[in-house]
Amino acid sequence: MEILSNEMLAEELEKATADYLSVLKSFNQEQVNIVPFSGSWTAGQVTEHLLKSETDLPALIMGETAPLERPQGQMVPLIEEIFLDFSTKLQAPDFNIPSDGPHDLAAITNDFKAERAAITAIAKSEDLTRLCTEFPFPEAGEFTRYEWIYFVICHSKRHAHQLRNILEKVTEKVAG
Repeated sequence: MEILSNEMLAEELEKATADYLSVLKSFNQEQVNIVPFSGSWTAGQVTEHLLKSETDLPALIMGETAPLERPQGQMVPLIEEIFLDFSTKLQAPDFNIPSDGPHDLAAITNDFKAERAAITAIAKSEDLTRLCTEFPFPEAGEFTRYEWIYFVICHSKRHAHQLRNILEKVTEKVAG
């Protein structure tokens, strides 16, 4: 497995962010709060979930760390296996479950951009080999800064895929 340089990892994060925002911008204010089908989140809820997942991440990544005693990207295959298998339905931890809304499209878009800018700045400038010790990833353990940023990329890709499905269903509902 190839470890990306800070700049290349930041570029991957920027691509994943741009892709997510591109899909999110396809929704209008009304559509962002429409439940596409039973058991699904709205586009606003998906974005709130991402924000809840990432809001404390810059502080976590820049918080207590330890020297690394394993390969810096050792957990990347696990992250990919969990988040890039779109055939599985994952259950969000309670602290990341979004509210019922309604969600303001402009506000969540701006919050998302700001959060990603903070994480991208870290990706570009910090030592990504440090092991973050303040919060172990559920059922996986402590991640390096590199792995946390890689998680953000994969999590974003997963939810961009979900947004595309939601957009298709919401568009059908509004047209129907």
